[in-house]
Amino acid sequence: MEKELISGAEIMIRALQAEGVKTIFGYPGGSIMPVFDVLYDYTRGEKKAFDHILVRHEQAATHAAEGYARVSGEVGVCIVTSGPGATNTLTGVADAMLDSTPMVVIAGQVGIAALGTDAFQEVDLVGVAQPISKWSYQIRRPEDIAWAVSRAFYIARSGRPGPVVLDFPKNAQVDMAEWKPQRVDFVRSYVPYPTPDARAIAEAAALINSAERPLALVGQGVELGNAHNELLEFIEKAGIPAARTLLGLSALPTGHPLNVGMLGMHGNYAPNVKEQECDVLIAIGMRFSDRVTGLASTYAKQAKVIHIDIDKAEIDKNVKADVAVVGDCKVTLPAIMRLLKKREHRAWLESFAPLYRLEYEKVIAPAIHPAGGPLLMGEVVNAVAEATGGEAVLVTDVGQNQMFASRYFKYNRKRSIVTSGGLGTMGFGLPAAIGAAFGAPGRTVCMFTGDGGMQMSIQELGTIMEHRTPVKMILLNNNYLGNVRQWQDMFFEGRRSFTHMMNPDYAKVAEAYAIPYSLVTERAGLAAEVGRMIATDGPYLLECAVKEEDNVLPMTPPGKSVDEMLLEIN
Repeated sequence: MEKELISGAEIMIRALQAEGVKTIFGYPGGSIMPVFDVLYDYTRGEKKAFDHILVRHEQAATHAAEGYARVSGEVGVCIVTSGPGATNTLTGVADAMLDSTPMVVIAGQVGIAALGTDAFQEVDLVGVAQPISKWSYQIRRPEDIAWAVSRAFYIARSGRPGPVVLDFPKNAQVDMAEWKPQRVDFVRSYVPYPTPDARAIAEAAALINSAERPLALVGQGVELGNAHNELLEFIEKAGIPAARTLLGLSALPTGHPLNVGMLGMHGNYAPNVKEQECDVLIAIGMRFSDRVTGLASTYAKQAKVIHIDIDKAEIDKNVKADVAVVGDCKVTLPAIMRLLKKREHRAWLESFAPLYRLEYEKVIAPAIHPAGGPLLMGEVVNAVAEATGGEAVLVTDVGQNQMFASRYFKYNRKRSIVTSGGLGTMGFGLPAAIGAAFGAPGRTVCMFTGDGGMQMSIQELGTIMEHRTPVKMILLNNNYLGNVRQWQDMFFEGRRSFTHMMNPDYAKVAEAYAIPYSLVTERAGLAAEVGRMIATDGPYLLECAVKEEDNVLPMTPPGKSVDEMLLEIN
């Protein structure tokens, strides 16, 4: 029987199909044209296997792939060309690396004969991507494509997830080879799922059983490990109050009685203060970011620290652990839970309430139910949260809109927050929301952005227009780079250096992209316009003219301990 010889480009597409890929975000160009030529047949007719979403910028392709991955639990995929097409993806690659998002970027490259000659649109992609990706590799022969793709997906999705970059020279796309499906499920020296140490599990359980004031810090690792039920059983059996990181907000339902709020610089007052009072701190799938710990030298010095994480590199990196349980939390949490005593810690849990009431009185109530004055960001977020009943996916850009949205949204379902945590990438929101809409087609996707972030990726309104992507865009327009303006006011003597924004007429912008639009300037019309937005099929842009000098509170100032949070700015 004769071997079936096909082009490397077709091998690539078949390899993606073998990995179960359904949606690809991309942008064609010279060095990736053979792949897009094959993709033509695989996106239509009897051969159709994929939906290809043409974005308007390659960075947007990566953020869309991130949004898709975050809500679906699958690997996000994007295909771009070489040179600037490839370098435009690097911000998204770095973003995915810091936030542990599984993604595979396939970038065209000049043929291997031209490598090193400074050929048109040649960039050493493997070299520049290596420090910010989980794996980067150049596929030089069509015979290696199936193996490389399978290995890429295995690395991207296993263990602590992350981005993989495949550099795909043009000769490997056009040369012919036999299609031989590959399945990589082992990489030498790579141990994605460490075997938990039985002694560490016993020590962790003993510490928790002896604790009088335990506090769990829940990170995105619970979401990534699909360990939501295991987390609930764990904290409910031992009666442990649980706070969540920014990326872990939907790992625990907002209304759960053991949920004590959000951690971090702009988190809730009670859990931040109580981190400095607890006797056992249980970190689950989180990395002790500086935005969580505040001044590291003073952080939780009174507590015994149990760190549960799949990545050994995170242990003792920022906070010294007394007990380290290295392994998949879907395995380690039940193992510890089986050794726990049934407890309630009622007095300890009740001690959070006065701190919450103080924050509610000084910060939350004025933010979501103001007595008068201009429209506030908090009340807009609250109105959308009430209208969606905790069932929607929240996507945010970066800045004040991100903090207000994260704080006041409601989360009843897992995988319900998509935001740029570690890298803090402005412009993330709009393309990530597009990806989230394709990754969770049955859910309402609400994207909050500021006027700064909106203009960083405003071209993606073209993607929304083309696909009628049902993203509900809430633009919190304060005519400032609000977060930087707040810091300038607090720490730079009010010297507002280049933070005031001149904005376009968003009504005309929306009209140009055939997207329904409305403007809210008064709170009397807020609820009706939010209702109209939610009820409208397809995309919607709701612009809210909010107070220019609204500030995000509480806030732990840089260089301060977490219990030195400010509830007001003098």
